[in-house]
Amino acid sequence: MNYFMDLEVYKNFFLCSFMREDGKIKHFEKHNDKALDIKSIIKTLGRPGNTIITFNGNHYDLPVLKLALSGGTCAEMKALSDKIIVEQIKTWNLDRPKCDHVDLKEVAPSMASLKIYGGRMGAQKLKDLPIDPSHLVTPLQREELKTYCENDLRLTALLYKSLIPQLNLRVKLTEQYNVDMRSKSDAQIAEAIIRKYLKTKKVIANKRESSVEPFRYKVPDWVQFESVEFNEMLEKVKGCTFEVNEKGSVLMPAALDKAVEYCGGKYKFGIGGLHSQEKKQAIKADNNQIFGEFDVASMYPSIIIEQNLYPLHLGPKFLNVYSDIKQERLIAKRGGDKVKDQTYKIVLNGSYGKFGSKYSFLYSPELLIQTTITGQLSLLMLIEKMTLAGGAVYSANTDGVNVLFDKNIEADIFAVQFDWELTTGYELEFTEYKAVYSRDVNNYIAIKNDGVKGKGAFAIGGLMKNPSNNICIEAVVNYLVNDNDIESFIQNSDDVTKFLIVKTVNGGAVFRGEEVGKAIRFYHSTDGDSINYKKNGNKVPTSDGCKPLMNLPTKFPDDVDRVWYIKEAIKILGLIGVNYA
Repeated sequence: MNYFMDLEVYKNFFLCSFMREDGKIKHFEKHNDKALDIKSIIKTLGRPGNTIITFNGNHYDLPVLKLALSGGTCAEMKALSDKIIVEQIKTWNLDRPKCDHVDLKEVAPSMASLKIYGGRMGAQKLKDLPIDPSHLVTPLQREELKTYCENDLRLTALLYKSLIPQLNLRVKLTEQYNVDMRSKSDAQIAEAIIRKYLKTKKVIANKRESSVEPFRYKVPDWVQFESVEFNEMLEKVKGCTFEVNEKGSVLMPAALDKAVEYCGGKYKFGIGGLHSQEKKQAIKADNNQIFGEFDVASMYPSIIIEQNLYPLHLGPKFLNVYSDIKQERLIAKRGGDKVKDQTYKIVLNGSYGKFGSKYSFLYSPELLIQTTITGQLSLLMLIEKMTLAGGAVYSANTDGVNVLFDKNIEADIFAVQFDWELTTGYELEFTEYKAVYSRDVNNYIAIKNDGVKGKGAFAIGGLMKNPSNNICIEAVVNYLVNDNDIESFIQNSDDVTKFLIVKTVNGGAVFRGEEVGKAIRFYHSTDGDSINYKKNGNKVPTSDGCKPLMNLPTKFPDDVDRVWYIKEAIKILGLIGVNYA
């Protein structure tokens, strides 16, 4: 049985609340007039078959609850709470009560607050903490805090349901590796599995002890260019020295700050990958053309294996493990084993980010740079070869390039693909597009034969992204795909969640003198005003002429400013290079 749990902690009041999957809620409280029912809480935690589900429970709820169950006073629990939240002490060594526990915070994507996830999921109600954490709680306010806590429990349950596919995979991984993966992020899963594999090779996965000295990138022998522009850029790369800052992050040398220009395109190096510099670009294939993206399959893992790279403190046995995992993934993918395929994809991709984290035993900035710079050089080689074969390259981003070419040179273009694959040892996958409309390289709408892909600002909000006027994006897509007019699409929509914006406001927001909260949800209104920061009165960005909507209404609000949304959708079209007639 799943029980969702949440705590509220004040100097004179402590609340521990549980909600069963059927929505039944039980509160346990401690204050001057009531002792905490410790036995009942311990019984709920320890009952066989019970799983306690929290949001950030590993680092907050469980350590504080352990103190409560040990007889701590409200003041003592508040002091610990402040140390965790305000002083941000490390909680790894704090005691926790024994229970079967799942923490959703690391499993959920993009590290947001519970309230923000609620906004992303379209939760019925968003409510900020109603009483300042530093204040004393009056008897009447106790019930108000219970109501607030109940809403947080419902948000936790809603998030849990949204994460069921990820959690089911983690349950299977837990059974397979005998390590509890249920509360781990993808990167943490990668660490745990690689650690397990290294142990079988008798390699102790300790963190790197030595400091990182300035280092240079080693150019693979096969990296070669024909153009003056790219050869000049290659010489700059060869001459660069890479350093890390006090946080352990690699700094991009100043010599690589300037974009390299080639045949009308501009391409800039980055720690995360290559980025072209196009703006307001609309590319659409006609009947005599083919347009699409050549994407490098498993780019970074392929580079690591092809160049025999490994963290120096772990030794070459790491590469044996890494290669085995990639091979197992290929076997699983071909055999239709989706669980293994997804698992090893997580391991291969999740581990890459840890190469840049000094807190991970995988930390290896030299490997990180050797991998990412090689990827960028290989893409520039592909860009040059595609251009020389008669193709027009319109975009490049991390592991793929968008190319437009005439059908009569299709064989030449795919011959370039084959030759490039032989040269590099990597594999390209081609996805055909009907059109791509870009504000810039990270924000675009791609029209495929079987659907639409939105990236960045033009992705429909979900767990990964705060919603922001989704109705406008949908209207733009509908216009681009079906040629339906913007005005009718927006006027005929009666789903208010598509008109909302969700934002985090540090320090909290106010609207017309009333506090709204730190995670706010609002819409553009014909009777609107600005929403402002509580701490300094400054306007919250994009909130001019808006109204908060923390509780979703039963019917569509009469004051939604549909004209504003129509203008905004038409503005988006202009930003992606489309004139709306």
